Formats: sequence, structure tokens, C-alpha cells
Amino acid sequence: MIDTLVIAVFSVFILLVGISFSKTGRNLKSFFAGGESVPWFIGGLSLFMSFFSAGTFVAWGSIAYSHGWVAITIQWTMCIGGLFTGLYLAPKWKATGNLTAAEFIRERLGVLVQKFYIYVFMLVSVLIKGSVLYSVAKLVSVSLEYPLMPVTIVLGILMIAYTAVGGLWAVMVTDILQFVVLTAAIFIIIPLVFNEVGSIQSFVDKVPDDFFNLVNGEYTWGFIFAFALYHIFYIGGNWTFVQRYTSVDSPKSASKVAYIFAALYIISPILWMIPPMLYRSINPTLTGIEVESAYIMVCKHVLPAGLLGLMLTGMYFSTSASANTALNVVSAVFTNDIYKGSLNPNASDKKLMRVARGSSWFFGFFMIAIALIVPMIGGIVEFTLSVGAITGGPLLAPPIWALFSKRLTGKATLYITAVSLGVNLLFKIITPAMIDFKLSRANEMLLGVVLPFILLLCYELYACYRGKISQEYVYLQEQKALKKLEVQSMDQEEVLALKKQNKFGLKMIAFSLAFIALLLYGLCFVSTKDMALVGSIATVVLFSAIIPWRASRKVAV
Repeated sequence: MIDTLVIAVFSVFILLVGISFSKTGRNLKSFFAGGESVPWFIGGLSLFMSFFSAGTFVAWGSIAYSHGWVAITIQWTMCIGGLFTGLYLAPKWKATGNLTAAEFIRERLGVLVQKFYIYVFMLVSVLIKGSVLYSVAKLVSVSLEYPLMPVTIVLGILMIAYTAVGGLWAVMVTDILQFVVLTAAIFIIIPLVFNEVGSIQSFVDKVPDDFFNLVNGEYTWGFIFAFALYHIFYIGGNWTFVQRYTSVDSPKSASKVAYIFAALYIISPILWMIPPMLYRSINPTLTGIEVESAYIMVCKHVLPAGLLGLMLTGMYFSTSASANTALNVVSAVFTNDIYKGSLNPNASDKKLMRVARGSSWFFGFFMIAIALIVPMIGGIVEFTLSVGAITGGPLLAPPIWALFSKRLTGKATLYITAVSLGVNLLFKIITPAMIDFKLSRANEMLLGVVLPFILLLCYELYACYRGKISQEYVYLQEQKALKKLEVQSMDQEEVLALKKQNKFGLKMIAFSLAFIALLLYGLCFVSTKDMALVGSIATVVLFSAIIPWRASRKVAV
């Protein structure tokens, strides 16, 4: 009952935070990109939490329980992707001057390519975030013993409502809060689980001999290499994350956003995966789809009432942060690049805001439908890795290549994407069904990321040999030259409104962190056994509220 109360109180608080931003979105730039003046450290934490979700606990947690350290090795590939993005890709995206990745694709590769990518991207994004919603719904369902279907629907509606009301700043405030909540919760869980296990030697004696190998089972070095390549494409080219690079003030700040992400993914996988690895020595009997519940089972095993609710809240709203970000970007693409770009170019800001919020609801309900069918198609690990292997390289590699290439054309992009998707689907769906031939996990991932890269390289060499320069590239340079001649101005009223929005966002982060600290102090009285530990972490959270508060004081209005 206490856990349910904690979840309810924190959920209401988060919704109120979202509502508080409902009047701050004046136009598409402020609603979807924070006026392109989001502080880089906020953008970096938001990127980390947008990537992070309950799927981390369910998917990677199940691998950690079953295979051990390899779950950490897999997640370190995300650090590699973040470093590469910070060095080369994030500043390139910011330098394009585009609001969304779809806008860049239209200007660089043409309208036909943009429309094709928009439709496929929106479908893939909703598929992936539907699986993420399934993850958190299962965690809540298992821990509080509620039926899975109604839990999925209720949690999904809460996610949609938050995004549709508040826009990007509301999503980023949620991101920061969940980073703090989950970090606080994990620092509470780890010592409690170690106390339960007894000693490190006892843990080592009770797990398989290969439990601490860097690679294990079907997760081979070939898979790790392919997954690292995939995450260079994914972190550097996924439209959801591109929004984080374009919402800051400069290419240098965009690089810092990616560097924060990379730094956090050096240490965080170790912290996140320790509990399910330890739980293997406490309860080694989980099999099949049961292992997806390993993380929440260890939480239930060691956390007292109230703190379990806090952990669940963090898991839910970290998933909410990830799904909210995807909904925000999908809605941005639909509103900016389909509705405004094709259906109603002269729509007013007021009309566009109504379409933006309405499309968030539409795509959100589609996400809920996907979450409801995930259990029928093999569970979260199979679903997530398969969707990534099939679509990641074909959809993300060509636009990234176009950031650097003068020769890639829209027509070639369509052919390369279509061929790559077709071959991936052939080996994933058709050959297993018709001739009983199925690629290994490593080869499936390698095929997904290497094939489009090889096709792009071959076309680049061919175009270079023929001395061809893409007509779309020439047109893009002409448009950039024209834009430089135009007077880029913004009326003072809008400048003031954007500053007020960003100042308000920083203050809300500070206020929300103080609220979390007070909630933790309150749980000290419920969990008297661990009062010192919880109280210490609450104090750290309280003092951390000073950082965004001081940053807000520096914003001149």
C-alpha cells in the first residue's frame, strides 16, 4: 500500500510539472527545440535518460542474470557511440541549422526521400517505444501484482498526456528527475543486496564459471563489434537524439551533450547490472521469460516498503522520459514536416500547436497497442534486438553519410535503404520460415549495420570515379548561401519569452529535486532500518538542487 501511495504521489507531481509548462510553448521552435538555447549539461543528461528506460532493467537485466558481465560489455558499446558522435556527428547536426533530422533530409536528399524516411521512422519509433512501455508495465504489474493489460494502458495514457501538454522542456525536466531518482535508488539497492549475499566470495562461488567473461553465449565479440557500429549510427543519427544536438546553442555545445552521454555510459552499466547479477546467487531458478523479472524481484527481495515504490517510480518515469522523447520527436516530424510541410504550409502557430498535441495522442495510442502484443512475439530482448538489427543501419547510415558526402543522391539513398531493409527482412523472416536457416545474433547485427555501409561506400567510390556531384548537394549549398543573405531576426517579445521559458525550466528542475529530497526524508521514517543510508542520499539530492537554481539566476530576463 505504501509503494502504491509513493507511485501515486510522485506521478501526480510529475503531471503537475508537465502542466506547468503548458503555456510556455509559443511556437514549434520553443515547443520542440527549447528555443535552441537549452543548457548543454541539461541536454546531456536528457540524452542519457532518453536513451535509458525500463528496458535497461528488463532486457539487459535479464541478460545480466543469465550471462553475467556481458550485459555490461554490451552497454559499453553505447559509450563508444557517444564518443564518436561527440567528435564528428553532433556538431555536424547542429551546423545544419535544421529543427529536425527530417528537415535536413528534405533539404539534402529531396522530398521523396524525406517522405519515405518519415513514414518508416515514425513506424519504427512507435514499435521500439511500445516495447519500452511493455517493459515498465511488466515491472509494475509483477511488483504490485496488478494485471498487465490495464497497467499498460494506464501508464501509456499518462506518458502521452505529459508529452502532449508540456513539449521538450517538460520532457527534459522529467529526464533530469528520473536520473536523480534512479541514481539514488541504485545506491540504496546495491549495499542492501550485498548484505543479503553475504560476501563477494559467496557470490562468486554460486554463479557459473563464465559469469564474469566479457562475452558469453550468443553475445560474442562479433556481436559486440556489430553492436558498437550500430550505436554509432543510432546515437549519432536517431532522430530522437538529433533533437538534443539541435536544441543547444552551438556545435561545441552539441558535442558536449554527446560527451556527457558517453561519460555516463562508462560507469552506469556497472551500477545498473550489479543487482540482477547478485540475484543470480540468491535465486538461480529463473528460466525462460521469467528472467525478464529478475530486476524487480531483487528489488522486492531487499527493499522495504516505500523504497520499492520509489524504484518503480524511477523505472516508470525513466521509461516515460524515453517514450516521451520519441513521441515528442515523432509529433515534431509529423507537425513540421508533414502537416506544415505538405498539408497546410500557411498554418498559424496556434493551429500547429493543436496539431502537435493531437498527433502526440494519436501516436501514443499506437504505442500502447504495440506494448500489448510484445509478449506474443518473443519478449523484450528478441523484439528490441531484432528491430534494431533490421532497421538501424538502413535508416540511420544514409543520412549520416549525407552529412559529409557531396556525392550521395536521393535516388541512391532510396535504393540503398530499400535493398538493406529487404535483405535484413529476408534473413530475419523468410529464410527461417522457408528453408529453416537463421542467422546468429552476431551475424544478424553485423548484416544490419555493415551492408548499408558497404553499399554507401561502393556508391561513393563509383560517383567519385565518374566525377559526379549530387544535384541535391548543390541545391543545398545554394539555399544556405541565400539564407546567409537574409536578415535572421527575432522580435524582442519572442526573445524574452524564450529566456523566461528556459529560466522557468531550470527553476522547475531545482524545485523538483527538492521535492524528491523531501520524499526521501519522509521514507526514512518508514524504513527505519536503513534511515542513515536513505537520509544521506536525500541530503545529496537536496544539495544538488542548488546547481539548476544557480543556473536559473544567471539567465537574464
